[in-house]
Amino acid sequence: MSLKEKIEGDIKKAMLAKDKVRLEALRSIKSQILLAETEKGASENLTTDAELKLLTKAAKQRRESAEIFAKQSRTDLEEVELAQLAVIEQYLPAQLDEGDLRARLVEIIQRVGATGPSDLGKVMGVAARELSGQADGRAISAAVNQLLNNTNA
Repeated sequence: MSLKEKIEGDIKKAMLAKDKVRLEALRSIKSQILLAETEKGASENLTTDAELKLLTKAAKQRRESAEIFAKQSRTDLEEVELAQLAVIEQYLPAQLDEGDLRARLVEIIQRVGATGPSDLGKVMGVAARELSGQADGRAISAAVNQLLNNTNA
């Protein structure tokens, strides 16, 4: 079952349950899927990787919006964004915890032969590709920075 089919089924369930927050989040995801499918040059059905990128982007947007609303003391809007983020995260693969993330990054650093902060780009390219959907880009970047700055070669 594709993500689109799963979302459509869950939209029906949310409508029956009268769950407005869930329904709004699911409709947003479906809208992004439809836009991606109708883009010029796109295939009719999205690949799993493309679906993952859409979900990751949607989650990132909700997270950033919630942060902005928190800074502006708009807790009402922040709560809506966080609730929608929780719905979106249900469709994403399990996120790596900090320990697992660091372990994977250490392995990547050793594999690419990074020796210090000057190798940040090399490590980030591989890490972003391999850990896509499993960890937030900012968390990856912060951990890579810390690991490379503590490496004395």
